[in-house]
Amino acid sequence: MATKIRLARGGSKKRPYYHIVVADVRAPRDGRFIERVGAYNPMLPKDAEGRVKLDEERIQHWLANGAQPTDRVHRFLDAAGLLKRGEKSNPNKGLPGKKAQERLEEKRQAEEDAKEAAAAEAAAAAEAAAAPAEEAAAE
Repeated sequence: MATKIRLARGGSKKRPYYHIVVADVRAPRDGRFIERVGAYNPMLPKDAEGRVKLDEERIQHWLANGAQPTDRVHRFLDAAGLLKRGEKSNPNKGLPGKKAQERLEEKRQAEEDAKEAAAAEAAAAAEAAAAPAEEAAAE
């Protein structure tokens, strides 16, 4: 039986409260669970001591028996010092979306075209200025 340590939502509408439970992976989110091992109240300030409550002894027992925490619960366990959470590497996280990248590319292309046109215009003006000077030198 594969087990997870995960959040089960409780509380009323717009006032969430979560129980940290050990449940079978096939059980519904708020449905049947094996054991309640903690609580999480996101309505409290981040530095409040009652925001996350954990039964560390039972969590250690379930981790030893192969229970896998979800990402959010893993963060709580890392903060409590029960489990080390590795750094996630997402190099594309800070990049703009596809449409924004296309707009940036179009803008960059327009700037390059404007520079090329200005350079060509300057070269044509320089040739035009040099042509009368050559004619005067030839006479």
